[in-house]
Amino acid sequence: MAVGVRRVRAIHRRLLKRYGDLQPPRASDPLDELILTVLSQHTSDANAERAFDALRAAYAMWDDVVRARTPAVADVIRSGGLANTKAPRIQAILREVHDRESGFNLTRLRTLSDDEVRSYLSSLRGVGPKTTAVVMAFALGRDTIPVDTHVHRVSSRLGLIPARTSAEKAHRVLDELVPDELKIPLHVGLIRLGREICAAGRPLCVTCPLKELCPTAPMFLSAGRAPRR
Repeated sequence: MAVGVRRVRAIHRRLLKRYGDLQPPRASDPLDELILTVLSQHTSDANAERAFDALRAAYAMWDDVVRARTPAVADVIRSGGLANTKAPRIQAILREVHDRESGFNLTRLRTLSDDEVRSYLSSLRGVGPKTTAVVMAFALGRDTIPVDTHVHRVSSRLGLIPARTSAEKAHRVLDELVPDELKIPLHVGLIRLGREICAAGRPLCVTCPLKELCPTAPMFLSAGRAPRR
């Protein structure tokens, strides 16, 4: 594990040198972050943010979202994709939060331990490890590393997680491997690398700041083809 941690720190140093500040761009309200992250499932951040902005513009209060007809909510968030699935999911989450908290407010989570927060959020229908980790990291400032598609792909190519590791297991592996103080910065850095260089199609290994640390880079640089992970 010590070798793995040293490698993680080396990766972080190179990402920091390449991209500069690796802190998250926002610190948001926990319930806002939860709904935004549900909207981000299986779509891009830009599409999710458009859908969230449209939702908040159409309904002044969360109570209005709950009271609205589900097809109407789906129409509002259509830009986020999978609207017919996400609309009832969001309404159900809001109802459950209201029942538990006697209001549309998750600030009480700030007083709970990491394990308690994780248990609370994951007990909400449709909220998985990634959504839970995003809310914990970005809204509550907890040391956790959310694993989205970019982090999953890049971590696999770097050998930080075994090939074909599920996203759920990847959360556990990376949470154990990455030091607390590097979890959020590494998440931010790996996302940037995944978007700009280590793409799902053909990665731009020749320009990658991590190519000397990446076990897959030499093979694909020489072969001139993209990795299948």
